[in-house]
Amino acid sequence: MSIDPNLGASIAVTRFGLGARPGEIDAARTDPKGYLKAQIRPSGADQPAGTFQSSAAHFVAVREYQMQRRQDLKAGVDPVKEAQKQIRATAIPEFLGRAQLACNTDASFRERWTLFWCNHFTVASKNLQTAVLVGPFEREAIRPHVFGRFEDLLTASTMHPAMLLYLDQAQSIGPHSPVMFMSGPGVGRFRQSGLNENLAREILELHTLGVGAGYTQTDVTEFARALTGWSIQGPEGARYGGRFASAGEPGQFTFREVFHEPGARRLFGKSYNQDGIAQAGAVLHDLAGSPATAHHLAVKIARHFVADDPPPALVARLERAYLQSDGRLDQVADALIEAPEAWATQETKFKTPYEFLVSSYRAVGAAPEDFTKFGPVLTGLGQQPFNAPSPKGWAEEAQAWAAPDAIVKRMSWSEAFAQAAAPVNLQPATIADASLGARLTPPVAQAIAHAESRPEGLAILLMSPEFQRR
Repeated sequence: MSIDPNLGASIAVTRFGLGARPGEIDAARTDPKGYLKAQIRPSGADQPAGTFQSSAAHFVAVREYQMQRRQDLKAGVDPVKEAQKQIRATAIPEFLGRAQLACNTDASFRERWTLFWCNHFTVASKNLQTAVLVGPFEREAIRPHVFGRFEDLLTASTMHPAMLLYLDQAQSIGPHSPVMFMSGPGVGRFRQSGLNENLAREILELHTLGVGAGYTQTDVTEFARALTGWSIQGPEGARYGGRFASAGEPGQFTFREVFHEPGARRLFGKSYNQDGIAQAGAVLHDLAGSPATAHHLAVKIARHFVADDPPPALVARLERAYLQSDGRLDQVADALIEAPEAWATQETKFKTPYEFLVSSYRAVGAAPEDFTKFGPVLTGLGQQPFNAPSPKGWAEEAQAWAAPDAIVKRMSWSEAFAQAAAPVNLQPATIADASLGARLTPPVAQAIAHAESRPEGLAILLMSPEFQRR
């Protein structure tokens, strides 16, 4: 299917990407598909600029803070709340760096592709520990693998401390594991933990096979047993005489053999006889190669990039690319770019609050300078930073974001943003042409041209149907 290069450039930047910065549509006009394919690279996604601590360092800091807090409480001393605020504040630079990258990058398809996988493998700040680990999780487990093999991305996300804590896996213990037959100090509290199925269930339901793939509750339980022992090395080291300690630096993934449920597991009609950590690894390998996983991922990618009700032909193309390449995500991204369904002229996707704010900053060639200009606004629009409402992540469908009160809030922000950000050296009509290109319709262009001021013209652009959709 051939497409007008002007319209193709606009679609490439505004649908596949995060919105056009000045000059970006012009850069894509010669070869829109080539422009997007050049952003696919084996080394993965870009990393936010700045100096950030590792997840291990954050984990250790939080654990030490919690231990000190318990000691203070036992001593009858109320711990200073400022200490907790300082720990939580570590998440703010992470999110600001992420937002600034999205606003400034000249490879916004690469960043959108990355954000899709961050949402697919959702980790949210449900408590103090996970609040400081969401940013490191994205940097360490997601960004390096977004154009590699899905199996590597799946394994990296499953093993990361943020996921192990978010889905309560770190202390999941097999009912017949060695620790259940031990005695001595410290053993009782581990026995109380028991088997936790959260991670196993979400991997099957959300990360791989998807709902309706035919797995049973028995499969979930057996997978949870295979995952026992996947944990995090605590800063206390061998505090319990070495019986629970294992190789690894504090705050990093570790496999605790004494937590692992012994014996073979049977899932999906197949036996897994591997010992220790290799057992769950073998399950993950098979899940990554499953046709059901290929279909589930294809539907989600098509829904994110193209339509809430994804075209079956596009889903089939993506599914085929995944299976034929052994789950190579760079090949799936290439298939998405080549798919004619992805270049349909009708805009059906409604921007999430994050996408709306990012594309607005990109339209004027700017980025938020501090968190207060971005984070609280995003929360007010219903998408609190690093805090998706459930392991399902943020909703993709327009109905989740296009309610009347949500539109009013977007309008209020657009007016305030336009008042503060409208460039004095650029007319709104120029910004509209640069940010929408061939997608700019005559009625919107005329409304912008007839605006009484630059801020009013910019606000009209931001609230136009063409800008709200992609």
